[in-house]
Amino acid sequence: MADDELEALRRQRLAELQAKHGDSSADPSQQEAKQREAEIRNTILAQVLDQAARARLSNLALVKPDKAKAVENYLIQMARYGQLPGKITEQVLIEILEKASQQTEKTTTVKFNRRKVLDSDEEDDY
Repeated sequence: MADDELEALRRQRLAELQAKHGDSSADPSQQEAKQREAEIRNTILAQVLDQAARARLSNLALVKPDKAKAVENYLIQMARYGQLPGKITEQVLIEILEKASQQTEKTTTVKFNRRKVLDSDEEDDY
């Protein structure tokens, strides 16, 4: 009886870990759908970007994956609506990245909280 309970706990824990880490080995159709979507994205980007621009976007994806994903989505959307005149060069991609940076720019503010402390030494001087 203890072996059955132990095995049930192991299966439950494995299911929790798989759900937590997004391991969808139990559902191969989801993995195939994600893989197909990634292939379609790569195909569209290969048609839209020249080699240097694609390399720059890949380097950006290593450093800032969320920003690279946003730019990829933007380029794919423009390609689907036929708004791209031809292949995007590295210089045009840099301009697109600068526009994206300006839109998502975060301002950092530093606030000093100075505490007023009564110094007893000042009172002794008088």
